[in-house]
Amino acid sequence: MTTAVRRGPGLLRDRVFRHYWSAHVVSLVGDQVTLIAIPLLAVLTLGAGPAEMGYLTAAVLVPNLFLSLLAGAWVDRRADKRRVMIVADLGRAALLAVVPVLAYAGVLNLWHLCALSFAIGTLTVFYEVADGSLFASVVRRPDYIAASSLTNGARALSYVAGPGLGGVLVQVLTAPFALVADVLSYLGSALLLARIAPPETAVTAGDDGGLRIGSGLAFIARSAVLRQLLLGVTAMNLFNYVFHALQILYVTTTLGISPGLLGALVGIGSVGGLAGAALTGRLIRRFGIGPVTVLGYVAFPLPLVLVPLAGGPRPTVIGMLLAAEFLSAIGVMILDIAVGSLQTAATPASRLSLVKGAQRTVNYGVRPIGALLGGVLGELIGVHAALWIGAVGAVAGVFFVLFSPVPRMRDLPDP
Repeated sequence: MTTAVRRGPGLLRDRVFRHYWSAHVVSLVGDQVTLIAIPLLAVLTLGAGPAEMGYLTAAVLVPNLFLSLLAGAWVDRRADKRRVMIVADLGRAALLAVVPVLAYAGVLNLWHLCALSFAIGTLTVFYEVADGSLFASVVRRPDYIAASSLTNGARALSYVAGPGLGGVLVQVLTAPFALVADVLSYLGSALLLARIAPPETAVTAGDDGGLRIGSGLAFIARSAVLRQLLLGVTAMNLFNYVFHALQILYVTTTLGISPGLLGALVGIGSVGGLAGAALTGRLIRRFGIGPVTVLGYVAFPLPLVLVPLAGGPRPTVIGMLLAAEFLSAIGVMILDIAVGSLQTAATPASRLSLVKGAQRTVNYGVRPIGALLGGVLGELIGVHAALWIGAVGAVAGVFFVLFSPVPRMRDLPDP
């Protein structure tokens, strides 16, 4: 088999990858509908306040913190990771379908929504740790960067199309019944995944024995590349969630931006993600994977300083907020594509789910901590000062990567 690197269109001509990628597209667009519909359902229909919204957000995030290691270790033992993803899709579709049924019956309450969100978050953990291994089964090693650009491009597209679609569906159908769109997206994803059968690998029982829950973290700790990448992303996300916990409050109350205009700015700014996905492969071919990875650690968080800097005439404020969203969206695509490709290449195929679970535990586990820290800082020193700490602190994540082998790397490493 040739090892020539294929570009995006060449990959999409491959039937197996095309079905895998299409499953991501339909699922991601549906997710964006849910990200709008469930909070609106909680606020507008169930009368949720700030504390209740915190509980609802935590219900989705908690499984990442407590189950990612276990899920990664369990999935790593299985040779049918695609089946794990299909079952997770079907389970999430069934759980979401309960919401409009309960709403129609007039018995839906916030605790139902929290319990369903926790269960959906749990299945999402299993889906995503299995996805890392399936990606390596579907995509040849020389095509990691191009394939990652396409999958992240699908995510960027969902950020552009999903919120608008979700808003229309909530307006026309009401929030509970707008969730039917995500039910259909999960069913479509499961159907597309069922149509492929790539070769998959599993760790045999004699490799380490037991579930090896801690060995994913141990493997990361021994790898200078994986360790420093994870430390950098974790530091970035800690401060990034300090920022995002306060951003909407600051923009709407201090800068006087209406929710409708804010939604439009986010949607338009998300187009930057499409540009970033298209640009990253070219940058890596020109400058190498290492320098582009370092660029991503700066290009994602740095534009967010435009938010606390915003001031002056209203058109200037709107322009600065739009620039922050657009440039940060470009940066996050560069970061995700480069880091995702490096992490996949630096991990043996037989350990991908295990390592992915460990990475999610650390990376996702720090996010609610950052959000809580943002709230505390906002109370103690003011929202504007806390935004500066979040935006500037997130850039400091790059220092973990600068003092590692990553900046000197031109090509993807061997596992």
